[in-house]
Amino acid sequence: MNFRTVLSAAIIISAAFHAQGSKEFLGFDKSKPHRFINNKAFQEDIINAMGPMLGCGGQASSQKVAAVQKTLEPMWRTLPKSYDRIDRRSLRYLVHRYFMQTSSLMIRGFEPSRPVNESHWGAADILSQMVPAFVESVLESGHAKSNGFSLKDAVNMVVMLDQLIYDSESTLLEKVYKNQRKPTQKTLSHNGLSQVLEAYMVEWMVEGDEEDMQMLLENRSLMIEVVPHFEQLVQFAQGRAKALQFARQRQTPKGQGRNTWEMKYSFEDAHAIVAGITQNFQTYWQSECESMKSALISMDTHHTGRVPISVFYHSAINSDWRFGESESYLRELGALDESSSHTGIQVIIPNYIQATSNCIVSTPHYLVCCQNECEQILGEIEVALQSPTASPTEILEVVGNMSLQTTIDEEETPQLDGALTEQLEQIAKAQGGMVPLHGRLFAQWLHYVFPRECPFPHKIGMVSAVTPTQYGEEYVASETDMKKHAANATKATIPISVNKEELQWMSQWSPDEEFIVDYSSELGMSWETRMFLGLAGVILLIFGVTGGAVTFNRKAAFRGGQKCYV
Repeated sequence: MNFRTVLSAAIIISAAFHAQGSKEFLGFDKSKPHRFINNKAFQEDIINAMGPMLGCGGQASSQKVAAVQKTLEPMWRTLPKSYDRIDRRSLRYLVHRYFMQTSSLMIRGFEPSRPVNESHWGAADILSQMVPAFVESVLESGHAKSNGFSLKDAVNMVVMLDQLIYDSESTLLEKVYKNQRKPTQKTLSHNGLSQVLEAYMVEWMVEGDEEDMQMLLENRSLMIEVVPHFEQLVQFAQGRAKALQFARQRQTPKGQGRNTWEMKYSFEDAHAIVAGITQNFQTYWQSECESMKSALISMDTHHTGRVPISVFYHSAINSDWRFGESESYLRELGALDESSSHTGIQVIIPNYIQATSNCIVSTPHYLVCCQNECEQILGEIEVALQSPTASPTEILEVVGNMSLQTTIDEEETPQLDGALTEQLEQIAKAQGGMVPLHGRLFAQWLHYVFPRECPFPHKIGMVSAVTPTQYGEEYVASETDMKKHAANATKATIPISVNKEELQWMSQWSPDEEFIVDYSSELGMSWETRMFLGLAGVILLIFGVTGGAVTFNRKAAFRGGQKCYV
């Protein structure tokens, strides 16, 4: 279960003696939605972040651009292209994978579960769509509308989103400075910086209205009591500050000599520190994700990547507070397998680990989630094959030689004989002898090859990336429901002598293909046909959608003393 979900619940209990009246604590008042995204502020965030792409200052360094391109290139080589360009689905897919690989950030508007294709952008969350829609409207020129997006366009989109994240951190940091009555124009001592970072971590990780947050920030003992590993989190933030100081001492920036040797920190220094926290936080928190996975694996005695929901809730009641999402919420997240009559309802381990209920931080622009281990697996396959499609023989040779580190001393090699080989050959047969690497069926095959690492791919639109806050109070299972399921935990225990085939462990397999990217240039449909079908949808979002959609007005954005209109 989401750290922040458990945190909020814990604060409610711990704050019961502090809160007065019937007012609920830290965002549980339905009349005050958590971190409501203001339309105008959101537009301004995007417009400011667009500055580098429009030549209005804030240009990314050549080193940053080169690093982004280096990460994108292996994925780029395996995407189907027309005239060395990709369609917008491929662009979104590329951007999503970049951020998941580099920092486990799920950028809002780029979630894989969002129904986005040639004619439908998804209407559920128009604000989060503003980011990709607006950027694409700037990227698209005459040649882009007919030929798609280049690698340079993909790099530009990543750089822009990086800037958007950076700017959003600045806004939160300014709020912390203001609350502590620290002018942003003045430097801070080491102690002053520590106070800022401590408050920033709480503001960044905890949802709540202004009054509730003030109550929490003014009571350090309450923070220590209810925020898991609070002291370690503070040490992590201070470690980022020490890293900045060490870097300054090794190579003092121009005009920063006095600040460096007196250990003074400007607002820009503090901003650089919190940016590093965002980029590195998942790595720091990964041990929590691994602990959660280990607990689930201990219940997966047949190595199917699944845990009976009765055993899942039995663990929640008796030993592990983390597994408390309701059955309906787990279904919404795509974390359940309900296809087997032998095993009943099961929780799919990688889908659960990757679910938004377990994302550590949730902001208007992004979520910080657990590492997607399948990204590394797919990345190795891409480097080896370097093509949008491959034959079953080529894939089996590459995957058959891969190994996973299961423990410090043990590695595991996938067993591909039998049903897995047959299924891969069936995928190829349906596509003229080749397997598309970026289709739902290959992702499904990878799930069964690596059932504990690769999520099961549901069809687009069947599940969502809704957070606990967005889902509502029913996100958590009631004690009655958990006990009802847990009562069957003993019955759900299957003897170890029963093999996976007898359990119908691939009963969730679906033969329906769904391409994550545009394979028309590879598999037959013309690029022009697909782009024509989607043009109306693009125009609607760029120039405004009726019925409550947000529209962009031409307005000036100032960056680096320059003025540019968007």
